[in-house]
Amino acid sequence: MRKAHFESLVADALASIPQQFREAMRNIAIVVEDEPSPDLLAEMEIEPPDTLLGLYQGIPLTERRWDTGNQLPDRILIFQGPHERAAEDEGDLANAIAETLIHEIGHYFGMSEEEIEDVEENYWRKKGRESF
Repeated sequence: MRKAHFESLVADALASIPQQFREAMRNIAIVVEDEPSPDLLAEMEIEPPDTLLGLYQGIPLTERRWDTGNQLPDRILIFQGPHERAAEDEGDLANAIAETLIHEIGHYFGMSEEEIEDVEENYWRKKGRESF
C-alpha cells in the first residue's frame, strides 16, 4: 500500500477520536514510519516474531509541570509495515490503526496500560469506531 493511502487511514482514525480529546491534544505530531528500527525494538526488548505497531514518545500530560513549554512536539509513531502484515484486509487494517492510535493517545493523556486496556475492551471493541 502506498504511504499516502496508509496516512489517510491514520487521518480517518484520528478524525474518529471524540472531539473533546482531539481538541485537548497540543504540541503532538502523529508520524507514519515504515518499520520500527532494530535499535528501537532492542531498546523496548521486543524480539521476533513480536513487533511494534505504535509508540508514544514524550511526556504524558499528567507528568508535565505547569511551566512546560517551548519544546519539540511529543510524537506518536505508527508503523505501517507491521500493521499491513497483521491485517487481513483494509477494514481490518483501518481498525488496527485506530486501535493503535487510541492506545498511544491514551499514553499521551497519562493513562496506564491497564486503563488503556479497559478503554479498548469496554468501549472500543464493544461499541466499535462507528460510535465515536
